Amino acid sequence: MKGFYDRCRPVLANRELWPLFVLNVLLGLGYSFVGPFFSMWGTIEVGMSPFAYGVFMMVNAIGGVVIGTWVAHYSDTHWTRRSTLVAGAVAGAVAYGLFSFIRSIPALTLIGALVLGLSSITFSQLFAYARERIGHLGFPTTEAAFFMNVFRMFFALSWTVSPAIASWVLVHGSYRWLFLCASGIFLVFAFVTLRYVEPVAPSAAAHTGPRQSSWRYLLRPDMAAHFTAFVAIFCAATMCMSNLPLLILQTLKGEETQVGIAYSVAPIFELPFMLYFGWLATRRSAANLIRWGMALGIAYYALLAVVQAPWQVYPVQILSAALTAIISGVAITYFQSHLPRHPGMATNLYATSQRIGSTAGYFAFGAIAQAHGHRAVFGFGTGLAVIALLLMMVSVHAGPED
Repeated sequence: MKGFYDRCRPVLANRELWPLFVLNVLLGLGYSFVGPFFSMWGTIEVGMSPFAYGVFMMVNAIGGVVIGTWVAHYSDTHWTRRSTLVAGAVAGAVAYGLFSFIRSIPALTLIGALVLGLSSITFSQLFAYARERIGHLGFPTTEAAFFMNVFRMFFALSWTVSPAIASWVLVHGSYRWLFLCASGIFLVFAFVTLRYVEPVAPSAAAHTGPRQSSWRYLLRPDMAAHFTAFVAIFCAATMCMSNLPLLILQTLKGEETQVGIAYSVAPIFELPFMLYFGWLATRRSAANLIRWGMALGIAYYALLAVVQAPWQVYPVQILSAALTAIISGVAITYFQSHLPRHPGMATNLYATSQRIGSTAGYFAFGAIAQAHGHRAVFGFGTGLAVIALLLMMVSVHAGPED
């Protein structure tokens, strides 16, 4: 454990990294303020049918994939990281500000695809900038996985408090105030970025290295398999996150307070798991850790498919915390390690797998739950986790930037 604390101290004590931690908390606040209530807003407030909401989310995801891929390349080769972060934050502020007032479904879909699609670059650009900063500050590359998990921990930290605050705003205000608060958070993010992030030009290596697009990179069968594995595990995660409250309320005959308890367990364990698995990634293969994460996903979803009482969900949520710590921390570093000269593009690959998986998960959840019940959703999620594990077993061979 001495090695663990020795690694924690320089990361948390470095004052140059604290603006990044603040930005990560702000980004997490912005996402977590509206994320848990987005489907309620779309179906109840705006009046979308479940099918229309699914199309709306799909179009948003496609916009994020297209815009994010384009911006990722130019952020690595032409633009400063600060300019892309500010552009993403301002787009987020504008999109959520417009969502506060507009109720036309076609207009909201267009705003979601273009403006919110541009805002989606903020996550990948922030993590790409963080990866660059640890190199500039002299941290050894062997510590990258640990630092990125520490960094990701601050994003998770915001999720432990923000949904509760947002629910208070919603109860005492309205959806309009909910989105206006999110818009304000993104404006603060833009201000902090302008104040504390230096406009550093892309490195010479990014200009002189091979001009390989992220999609051409996926033509390699080994990396295509691993990318698909993440799409599968994120699809399972989205399905099951949407399904868990309904399992507790409708199948297990629980209460709303038990849903709250179930969702509060995972973040408590997620924070120390972020540190532990980040430390472990400096001593073990990141690919092997990810495989263990997929195995935990199999156990997690299989157990949720057979629980018989709401209280049995609580200890199972510890597995969810471990799974999240691996696929949202170690996994980012894993993608970045294969495109070291293009961290923006690499992080966007990870974010793209999440967007595609989430989009598929929203559709699959509704179809399976309606046709076969809530337990079947977790059974399907178990199958997806098995597929993800099998795909991660494909060995990675050296490529252009490995």
